[in-house]
Amino acid sequence: MATHGFELGNDGPSLIVVGVDGSEHANRAGSYAAGLARRQGSRLVGIYVRPVSGLAGLSAAAANAIAQAHDAIASELEAGAALARTMYGLDLELVVREGDPAQQIARLADELRADGVVVGASSRGGLLVGSIPQRLVRAGRWPVTVVP
Repeated sequence: MATHGFELGNDGPSLIVVGVDGSEHANRAGSYAAGLARRQGSRLVGIYVRPVSGLAGLSAAAANAIAQAHDAIASELEAGAALARTMYGLDLELVVREGDPAQQIARLADELRADGVVVGASSRGGLLVGSIPQRLVRAGRWPVTVVP
């Protein structure tokens, strides 16, 4: 039987990466991934990617306000992760990175040798050209679950 490098000799996923950003779609993806991880006994790693494009040319005050907003989102996500660890006994970690969300999610999934990636559907109407879910699916290195 040919091996495709997805699951690394396990019966079910041992590590799932989920993209989170506080949006409704990402919250549903996080809930789905948490339930899957709990049922499968998998490790779950959430990733919040602070976007950096568009900050060039902003005043220092505006850039600082945006940075503070991203810090607040990261803090809320960490509080939610702590609650999920306590309430559901999840092996859950939150990673915060900066850059392009699809690239950073893919990089983390590769680094951790994830068995799967879970993301929310694009808030721009589904799998549009250039959307994060579509770019991850096209990477083709792990199964990607897109949660509506």
